[in-house]
Amino acid sequence: MAGKELDGFHFEQMHGKDRVRVARVWRARDGRHFMVEWNVSISLFSDCIAAYVRDDNSDIVATDTMKNTVYAKAKECTEQLSVEDFAILLAKHFTSFYSQVSGAIVKIVEKPWERVYIDGQPHEHGFKLGSEKHTVEVFVKKSGAVKLVSGIEELSVLKTTKSGFEGFIRDKYTALPETRERILATEVTASWRYTYDNLSRIPQKPLYFTERYVDVKKVLMDTFFGPPKEGVYSPSVQSTLFHMERAVLSKFPDISAVQLKMPNLHFLPVNISSKDNPAIVKFNDDVFLPTDDPHGSIQASLSHFWSRM
Repeated sequence: MAGKELDGFHFEQMHGKDRVRVARVWRARDGRHFMVEWNVSISLFSDCIAAYVRDDNSDIVATDTMKNTVYAKAKECTEQLSVEDFAILLAKHFTSFYSQVSGAIVKIVEKPWERVYIDGQPHEHGFKLGSEKHTVEVFVKKSGAVKLVSGIEELSVLKTTKSGFEGFIRDKYTALPETRERILATEVTASWRYTYDNLSRIPQKPLYFTERYVDVKKVLMDTFFGPPKEGVYSPSVQSTLFHMERAVLSKFPDISAVQLKMPNLHFLPVNISSKDNPAIVKFNDDVFLPTDDPHGSIQASLSHFWSRM
């Protein structure tokens, strides 16, 4: 945040607009439609101290103006573009158009509308709501310096075998049995930082970041599941998380750091018994009680030595 010494105090401030929802439809000449829905948040590092201490609003960019700018810039984008490029476009506008603004943070969550298929054919203008969300956060300074982080939210994945948990610390409070056979389920939240540190270095290829998002998601899922026939054994969520992060950094040279949050969503074996009948229903890796309350919380980040999230 923008900070200054003020009457013996250190004062920091920033202001912006949250939850600006915008949808954009592009109509191709061949009749096919493309659409996105974005939830935009804007924060400006702005020299408007006078508004706080002298009741002088002359240096404030109104948050309503920020909202309207989102719609105006969406209108100006006559060609389909990635959510990353739209975030950069907005941040670049605020830092270049207003002399008072030294930096801008733009966060966007893209709602997962997907094209529907009817009788195996892609529909020209029909969409359905998917699951995981594409996220981006960009920080642009007036100098052109940039920090770009993309990500995934609510990517739910599960495999019914090839997972275990053994050899952990046991003490008087430990009730969890060791196992080499369990369901592994999680809801992945991922973020990754790109190496581009200046606006001049951002790739100009259309939809570059959209393609990279799809590729990163594929690497994460391929590493989690393993080959389609034999799969891959997971000795812990921690181990699987690390291999997923390492796979991303190994595959994409323009990504310098990756962070994953992977809660362990439990599927508990169901055994039903009574005093008179100890085996009304005996578990045999087939009937489970799904529960996510409470659940394990596992997260970690991995980066090259010269970078961090």
